[in-house]
Amino acid sequence: MASNTAEHHPGNSVNEGHHDEDFGVSVTDLRDLMELRSGEAVAKILDNYGDVQGICRHLKTSPIEGLSGNPVDLEKRHTSFGRNFIPPKKPKTFLQLVWEALQDVTLIILEIAAIISLGLSFYHPPGGDSEACGQAAGGVEDEGEAQAGWIEGAAILFSVIIVVLVTAFNDWSKEKQFRGLQSRIEQEQKFTVIRKGQIIQIPVAEIVVGDIAQIKYGDLLPADGILIQGNDLKIDESSLTGESDQVRKSLEKDPMLLSGTHVMEGSGRMVVSAVGLNSQTGIIFTLLGASENDEEKKVKKSKKQGPPENRNKAKTQDGIALEIQPLKSEEAAESEEKDEKEEAKPVKKVNVTKKEKSVLQGKLTRLAVQIGKAGLIMSAVTVIILILYFVIKTFGVQGQPWLKECTPIYIQYFVKFFIIGVTVLVVAVPEGLPLAVTISLAYSVKKMMKDNNLVRHLDACETMGNATAICSDKTGTLTMNRMTVVQAYVGDTHYKNVPEPEAIKPENVEIMVNSISINSAYTTKILPPEQEGGLPRHVGNKTECSLLGLVLALKRDYQPIRDEIPEEKMYKVYTFNSSRKSMSTVLRNPDGSFRMYSKGASEIILRKCSRILDADSQPRIFKPKDRDEMVRKVIEPMACDGLRTICVAYRDFSAEAGEPNWNNENDILSELTCIAVVGIEDPVRPEVPDAIAKCQRAGITVRMVTGDNINTARAIATKCGILLPHEDFLCLEGKEFNQQIRNDKGEVEQERLDKVWPKLRVLARSSPTDKHTLVKGIIDSTVTETRQVVAVTGDGTNDGPALKKADVGFAMGIAGTDVAKEASDIILTDDNFSSIVKAVMWGRNVYDSISKFLQFQLTVNVVAVIVAFTGACITQDSPLKAVQMLWVNLIMDTLASLALATEPPTESLLLRKPYGRNKPLISRTMMKNILGHAVYQLTIIFTLLFAGENFFDIDSGRDAPLHSPPSEHYTIVFNVFVMMQLFNEINARKIHGERNVFEGIYRNPIFCSVVLGTFALQIIIVQFGGKPFSCTALTIDQWLWCVFIGVGELLWGQLISAIPTHHLKFLKEAGHGITKEQIPEDELADGGDEIDHAEMEMRRGQILWFRGLNRIQTQIKVVNAFRSSLYEGLESPESRSYIHSFMAHPEFMTFSEEEASVPSTEENGEEILPLPSASLETGSPI
Repeated sequence: MASNTAEHHPGNSVNEGHHDEDFGVSVTDLRDLMELRSGEAVAKILDNYGDVQGICRHLKTSPIEGLSGNPVDLEKRHTSFGRNFIPPKKPKTFLQLVWEALQDVTLIILEIAAIISLGLSFYHPPGGDSEACGQAAGGVEDEGEAQAGWIEGAAILFSVIIVVLVTAFNDWSKEKQFRGLQSRIEQEQKFTVIRKGQIIQIPVAEIVVGDIAQIKYGDLLPADGILIQGNDLKIDESSLTGESDQVRKSLEKDPMLLSGTHVMEGSGRMVVSAVGLNSQTGIIFTLLGASENDEEKKVKKSKKQGPPENRNKAKTQDGIALEIQPLKSEEAAESEEKDEKEEAKPVKKVNVTKKEKSVLQGKLTRLAVQIGKAGLIMSAVTVIILILYFVIKTFGVQGQPWLKECTPIYIQYFVKFFIIGVTVLVVAVPEGLPLAVTISLAYSVKKMMKDNNLVRHLDACETMGNATAICSDKTGTLTMNRMTVVQAYVGDTHYKNVPEPEAIKPENVEIMVNSISINSAYTTKILPPEQEGGLPRHVGNKTECSLLGLVLALKRDYQPIRDEIPEEKMYKVYTFNSSRKSMSTVLRNPDGSFRMYSKGASEIILRKCSRILDADSQPRIFKPKDRDEMVRKVIEPMACDGLRTICVAYRDFSAEAGEPNWNNENDILSELTCIAVVGIEDPVRPEVPDAIAKCQRAGITVRMVTGDNINTARAIATKCGILLPHEDFLCLEGKEFNQQIRNDKGEVEQERLDKVWPKLRVLARSSPTDKHTLVKGIIDSTVTETRQVVAVTGDGTNDGPALKKADVGFAMGIAGTDVAKEASDIILTDDNFSSIVKAVMWGRNVYDSISKFLQFQLTVNVVAVIVAFTGACITQDSPLKAVQMLWVNLIMDTLASLALATEPPTESLLLRKPYGRNKPLISRTMMKNILGHAVYQLTIIFTLLFAGENFFDIDSGRDAPLHSPPSEHYTIVFNVFVMMQLFNEINARKIHGERNVFEGIYRNPIFCSVVLGTFALQIIIVQFGGKPFSCTALTIDQWLWCVFIGVGELLWGQLISAIPTHHLKFLKEAGHGITKEQIPEDELADGGDEIDHAEMEMRRGQILWFRGLNRIQTQIKVVNAFRSSLYEGLESPESRSYIHSFMAHPEFMTFSEEEASVPSTEENGEEILPLPSASLETGSPI
């Protein structure tokens, strides 16, 4: 029988849930059963249980009513069969994070220098005659001071500990935030089950063995199960088997459904047979976990080989790109032929293509490297000059001989010089950058949650700020997705409003109501409003809800009809998919004849109609010319009003003609009789036109890609403001779009596409393939100066490839399928376009926050390095001591990154164009600010250094001996330096040359508290820091002068912003993105075409999983790569702990690169081809 239905066993009622004896089947039996496929599984079910009903009886569940939901029964099931949960890996402990922070090279150098310094300070040479060592020992006035030599070393070590703890704490809180985000995503993962005969949604973790789950198009299966009833069900099992073909499921052929696989078509019900670690996914998971311990021992031995590449940072499962099959059309047929030809070619070496770094990461890495190099050179030069100066002065000018007993004193000097050199390096290297980026992104992500953006990949947040194009769906995103029928054409009459039931012939009403009620998903319902006076709640498919609304408007009820014909009685269902664009349901009549109800897009269904019901509900002939007239007079006027038109039709098959061939869809779906055409309105969301206007002002082009017809699309686009009057824009249908961009062979040509996309604003009647082609074409285009950054919204399973290809993929939180969410970077929890605009604002804010931080930090860097360098060269000692430098490093790195990276966004961010991928991080204006402030600070510091003692009437601190006490002079220099940084931090809040640097400062409490906190700490350090900080207490007058000089920074800032930047042509920009010319040719060739490339690889890797699963023990080599990608830190939200999401991550199944290129050979000499790792993208978040 074509409808895959199991007979209902009447004896199983709901209240059988609380039997005391065990279930009639054990976990092991079910596990063994689930390992079988297709025919073998069917045979085993027949032998052991009789049929699927038998399994339900053993599991004490009813296929119709489901479980009772009794807590005792559920608990028993948990005990017997386990929970639907895979325990996550333990997070790194705080000590592990501390150990990681200690690996920083500059910190290690500092530690070594401090330890040497400590050691030498305790070592007193026997009888070292200080006179004999010349000036070197001249400063040791008394024994107490000499004893204090250890303080500097200890203080440096203490500062290092502080820096390490701060870094570790940041990492720890970052990991904690990710865990929180993770659990939030997991809690939101719900699935539909039947309990007590009610269809309810429960969290995935609460599913138990024996639950009856309803599955539908777009679901990601959360547990293993056996099909009870299915309609045209097709599953994509590539995530488990590597087979890219969709598997048709039916009771007779293959009823086994596996966790982690995707429902690509159809619907049905299954009884859950395995959850958590006992499901197919869980078994693989356990195997990986089991080999973890053996591996750890191996890893310790083979540390030399270096750590495996960290692949769990890949942008979730790339598999989606390959899992989705091209639609069955001429295109698909051609592509299949191509594949066959390709298979004949010899297999090339697999190259692992990586996803490029996010724009910001790329720029920051390059900038940090450049600054680091400069710092290294400066510090080396400083050390060399200091040593040469000392040696020449002591042994050359003074003519001292090198005495053995003086060696420790000389070495102490050399260590001091070395420490000065290292501190110059520490201050020069902006190790606060990654911290600033992390804080800024983590803060943004947290706040974006409130703006209905659930960010799944950190870097998506920042990429969004560079977006230049948004390709948006229409339904639900731009419109309210609350469909209502507002016009209808029934019985030769076009009603401009929904007609009264009396106006239409009862027979017409009857057949229309039956058609709509039966030929729609039974999960679609209209429920009473939650609040008094509210709108009725639409559950399920919104288009179907609008049709059910029409049934209610005709004063009829759909539920009794559905009760009379439950889903089990349906003979055959052709479910809706993007290639059919229609849905049909076949019923068998008692006399052996069949009736089929169909509904779908009006232009598609009308083409298949040969008759139409007239006013007397009699079918009359419907010719092509009648159809054209109807399109002109009914459908186009409806579409021009922005309505979506749906045609409802039916067809009878007589009993005499025998049973038709249901698989020949084209013949079945013809000779239809049209019942009615309805116009459905989906009103534009009130906030959308404003949001789109903001996007256009911000230099972002919004394009609408929809499956609707062109007139409806154009009408909605005009209402939204995507199409503006008097502008030269293109609106194309998918067919026309393909004709314009493809050559005679049917291949997409970039040059042709480049002529179309810049003007294209609306793409109607488009397939998911068209969407992907458009996105890929815009991204690969070289027409514009900078590469376009494209954001895409999608909700359907087929949007997977486009969401994956886009720079930022937005999935709908409410209407989106699991597959779409899995492929996306950000989930819109309210499905609203205006939330995308908020994401743009946050993205730009991240970029600006980091620029602010850079502007501040580089000013400090330039000044501190120059002061330390020149000071050391002229006075033979750095005016800023090692510990002071570390304190400065702490304020300008950790605290400043906290203060400047948490600025909230403002609407003004949307008033400028996107920065573009190649725009430098440090603009001319910023460079002007950096150098301008550096000039002020250097002038002040050098004046104080060389003339400060006269100005303040104190002793000079220059040329102080080795362990001399801290001088007031150098304390003032240090204090003034810090005060200037503090006030310059306020200047750094503006990077575009704005005058008012205090604007909105109260909106950022973190900034205020950091500035005040730093000031308080500085007072404590100066007044009570003493010897460790090389400070001595200052008087109130001296403090006022220091603060006054600091405030001078603000006035100086006003002066700088008065100088027009365009006159300063000599200023260079820094921190450019990588241009195309700088990427090696071969890399471009490799990564040029991720998805097509990946599709080719897929076929090569198919064999592997079958063998690997059966013989996983012999494949233990693989586990190293498995382990690294599964268990390497939770740095990205992909490391999901739920079964539900594990199988959707092929990056869990990757080889390390070395293995990817070397095929392993089986015992029989057959070659095992590597996994399709070419499709992996490793874009690591920071």
